[in-house]
Amino acid sequence: MDDDLRAAAETAIHQCLDLGDDESLAVVTDDKRAEIGEALYAVASEVTDDASIVRYPPASQHGEEPPAPVAAAMREADAFLAPTTKSLSHTRARGAACDAGARGATLPGITREVFVTGLDADYDAIARHCDEVLAQVGDAEEIRVTTEAGTDITFEPGDREFLADTGDVSEAGSFSNLPAGEVFVSPEDANGTYVVDGTMMPYGLLEGRELRFEVEDGFVTDISDDEVREQVEAAAEEVGRDAYNLAELGIGTNVGVTDLVGSVLLDEKAAGTVHIAIGDDAGIGGDTDAPLHLDGIVTEPTVWADGEEVELPR
Repeated sequence: MDDDLRAAAETAIHQCLDLGDDESLAVVTDDKRAEIGEALYAVASEVTDDASIVRYPPASQHGEEPPAPVAAAMREADAFLAPTTKSLSHTRARGAACDAGARGATLPGITREVFVTGLDADYDAIARHCDEVLAQVGDAEEIRVTTEAGTDITFEPGDREFLADTGDVSEAGSFSNLPAGEVFVSPEDANGTYVVDGTMMPYGLLEGRELRFEVEDGFVTDISDDEVREQVEAAAEEVGRDAYNLAELGIGTNVGVTDLVGSVLLDEKAAGTVHIAIGDDAGIGGDTDAPLHLDGIVTEPTVWADGEEVELPR
């Protein structure tokens, strides 16, 4: 393991997890992310004698449930880290692990570049920026997002709370997405148009392309892009209309992410951006269970909370 990987792994193990020598840790990874999984396991093994690593073939879709032994490993450990190709964030396995008291973080789609760059951050500053954004949006009845590219969409959180992903997973049952840095909510309702001009799978960095989505009564009703539409339609064959659920509004708070790199995991944390997701929201305070969670990053947004412009971190 080289110095860059070690430094990033040490941040995750020591600063984010604050792993103790009397605790168990499960590292869950897949065949394409094994290098990062092994780095985390190696550093964890220097802290505790009860570290393990579980590896399985990459899933085919974000939000797909992992094999039963993987779910069990996460649930039975004191802490877990999951560097995987496809996201485990919005799976029942991850939720059950946290409900059982395990704390941990998923690292979906993580690459060496994102791991090294995204974990080289001031997590105290990230927490401070999250608090500042929460103070402005946390009690709002209506959030509106606009951009010059054509986004004009209004969200109603209803009874659902805004949450903060600060990277601190030192408390039992806590969960984060690493690299961290966002404030997010699963809204009860949403209406309008949003235009993704930053990053979205399956493309990565769009580089001049724009993907347009129409939203009515909390569901996406029109998707301009064929490949994204096909992903949602495939999920709809399994769960019907829930695949079109407007699942999330997120606001990036990581000022260390200065440029989008094409990784949703990192780019959605970039300070001053907004991300909007389709599909599953059961893992973030909603009630929709769907086999996908597709985030799209919107750049240069203006955000309004009950008519007052929100000061975004930059």
